[in-house]
Amino acid sequence: MIPYKTIITLDRKSCTPVYIQLCNQVIQLIKCGILPPSTKLPGSRWMADTLQVHRKTVVAAYDELMAQDWIEVRPAKGTFVNSSLPIVEQQPIPGTEAAEKAKMRKQSPGFAFIRREHLNARDTEFPKEGILGLDDGVPDTRIAPIEEIARVYRNIVKKSYNRKHLSYGSIYGNMELREALADYLNDTRGLSTEPENILITRGSQMGIYLSARLLLEQGENIVVGETNYRSANKAFTEAGGTLNRVRVDANGIRTDDVETLCRKRKIRAVYVTSHHHHPTTVTLSAHRRMHLLELSQKYGFAIIEDDYDYDFHYCNAPILPLASSDSGGNVIYIGALCKIVAPGIRVGYLVAPKAFTDEAALMRRVIDRQGDQLLELTLARMIREGEIQRHSKKALKIYHARRDLFCSLLKERLGEYFEFRKPEGGMAVWVKLREGYDWDEVKAEARKNKLKLGGYCGDEDDTIDNPYPGLRMGFASLTLDEIKEAMDRLETTMTSLEQKVKSYA
Repeated sequence: MIPYKTIITLDRKSCTPVYIQLCNQVIQLIKCGILPPSTKLPGSRWMADTLQVHRKTVVAAYDELMAQDWIEVRPAKGTFVNSSLPIVEQQPIPGTEAAEKAKMRKQSPGFAFIRREHLNARDTEFPKEGILGLDDGVPDTRIAPIEEIARVYRNIVKKSYNRKHLSYGSIYGNMELREALADYLNDTRGLSTEPENILITRGSQMGIYLSARLLLEQGENIVVGETNYRSANKAFTEAGGTLNRVRVDANGIRTDDVETLCRKRKIRAVYVTSHHHHPTTVTLSAHRRMHLLELSQKYGFAIIEDDYDYDFHYCNAPILPLASSDSGGNVIYIGALCKIVAPGIRVGYLVAPKAFTDEAALMRRVIDRQGDQLLELTLARMIREGEIQRHSKKALKIYHARRDLFCSLLKERLGEYFEFRKPEGGMAVWVKLREGYDWDEVKAEARKNKLKLGGYCGDEDDTIDNPYPGLRMGFASLTLDEIKEAMDRLETTMTSLEQKVKSYA
């Protein structure tokens, strides 16, 4: 006898009608073999009394089951599970211990699939409440221009003629945003671009991925820094590329190393974060910028320029990107509004010669089709109205103050443990650990003090000696008071570790 009373649970507060709940649960019992084909179902009156529902509810559920061919009525005999259904292996009754174990086993698929070990991520857990995090360098969402976004978005959706943006649109992205971005980038970055050179993406990572897929085939060479943005490395590896690492110093990647590589093998692309190298935050010097452009034209490789935080430069006017001096059509310029507004606003852009953006748009179509047209239109209007520019200036002032406080406290209170250079821009500090300490130990001890050190700490394949000497500590997402508290916790962490080191000695 099937224990219907215990295995069928009906929620009268649910938005799903009770008869549909009953119908769905009977279907599940059939699917898992508890009710095999030709099993007789209880009469509607008995089922109603057992489940304490109205008889009409059970009748309606049976009618729906019959309409879907799950059950059949045999005259003068009763209601039965459809005899033509396939026989399946019986699964444990829901709610039992055996059922819970079977549920856990389902976490492992019953089919083969390709595992990509190179995509494994580390330190992906977000800080929980009460825990301060020194992240990789992300904006503070608390200062995001939410009111301005809501106002512009509301004005757009109120207009009936904007309903066309709820349908499919251009695979290149909203045209108004592409036009606004062309003007904005030409004005702020010294570019000379047109809307047809711009593809709207979901953040800069999509731009990197599309570029990798179009530039690299299995085994082809791409140049990156010996320290480099981890997610970019993963995208290039996923595309089949072979990473050729070159040294990075105080002036950015060593372009003489790039030239040496070009003489030895065919290089398809060079990836560079020219404004503030990720992770070290150094700026690519003017000399090396010109040298890299010359090399790209001489050897015919693409430059993927990831300009993720151009707007946050504190010491002087930011150096214009490589794309502003590109006369040979060799630079693919990638950026995003996520860093200016908020990470959750997934709108980025890829700027390149039209033939490349055309192909990138076709590639993007098969993985995402298009972005959020209404959001893209909202950002276009905010650029036209100057809201993005005003917010950028506001954020720059706030992050400048946070950088100064962070660096001063780090030097004054923790200088005996850490080495760093005050970054000219960006949202993080590249911190090196002094000899005698290990980053894994520092992270573990920091967790005890409710401090999460989650910034970049190197890849297993980095060409410099391990354990990795540097870690990015983000300051932009913390208020001034939170920075002070984070330094208190970090000082407590290092003091505890120092005592352990001395006790071992």
